[in-house]
Amino acid sequence: MIPLAKPHIDKEDIREVVEVLESGALSLGPKIEEFEEKFAKQIGTKYAIAVNSGTSGLHLCIKALNIKEGDEVITTPFSFIASANCILFEKAKPVFVDVDEETFNINPELIEAKITDKTKAILLVHVFGQSCDMNKIVAIAKKHNLKIIEDACESINAVYEQKKVGTFGDAAVFAFYPNKQMTTGEGGMIVTNNKEIADLTKSLRNQGRSNNMQWLTHNLLGYNYRLTDIQAALGISQLNKIDFLISKRQELVNIYLEELKDVPEITLPKIAKQNIHTWFVFPIIVEEKHRDKLIEYLMSKQIQSKAYFSPAIHLQDFYKKEFGYKKGDFPIAEKLSKTILILPLFIGLTKQNILTIKQAIIDYFS
Repeated sequence: MIPLAKPHIDKEDIREVVEVLESGALSLGPKIEEFEEKFAKQIGTKYAIAVNSGTSGLHLCIKALNIKEGDEVITTPFSFIASANCILFEKAKPVFVDVDEETFNINPELIEAKITDKTKAILLVHVFGQSCDMNKIVAIAKKHNLKIIEDACESINAVYEQKKVGTFGDAAVFAFYPNKQMTTGEGGMIVTNNKEIADLTKSLRNQGRSNNMQWLTHNLLGYNYRLTDIQAALGISQLNKIDFLISKRQELVNIYLEELKDVPEITLPKIAKQNIHTWFVFPIIVEEKHRDKLIEYLMSKQIQSKAYFSPAIHLQDFYKKEFGYKKGDFPIAEKLSKTILILPLFIGLTKQNILTIKQAIIDYFS
């Protein structure tokens, strides 16, 4: 079986984790702060706050920006569902804007039409490792006095016009699930240049505990969104080789792009000229009538692949029932959700594996 994804764990990662296990300081220990400091430096922000998932991080950003019941947040329907759910956690309303057909990211040309006097923020998603068109989005946010939350969970080290994603908005969130460019197993990281947001999210992740860290002093209604030192140790080790992890993915993508460029039935991913892509996944586009059948055929050949994001968020049952969304509301997101197919991408995938995948695709269409 050629799997869809697999984390790259080496002896150094294992050694770092074992050292924490042997130390006995498994949570609320020194590795958390070390991981946060290194991550903030990596992205280029003043503060980083480790949490137990990207979803938790997005929720705390919504909370820290005082987004509440009755408020609206503009976001994308073509994403993992957490980027919209986190808005609902605070009883605010996600307002969807359709996406660009080439980058799969929110279409900035459509944002202003959705802004009302209830709009408080734009929660954008840098999809699959590629940045949104940030100049246009930042200009819109400034014009209308809106906050920006960057969901960069899939896009660590991605660059827009020589500036890393995660540094454009009021706050941003990265995630470290095992299929990401780097992993802590489960886990996420909030980054910001705003001390108030940093202090608040640090308290909220830890049961609302006061900053003096007295064990039973709680000033806020908080959550148990902490990351463990075991995970932080793995994160530090992974972060130390993040350039290697991303460069190896790029090498594999280059092989895919070269080998699949002459397969007429598929469309290869496009990269905006101002972007550096860091490849969370490798997406291709095939006709709707073939997409799911091709997934089944590849599986019959022991090759995992997957539909992303299918269905789009607004056509998930809960959103249809709660908000009355229907087919046709966001046609580009819907089209992509029916035609995008993700091929295997992980360190350890070989050129021969990619040639096998290529041949299976050709065999299906022939």
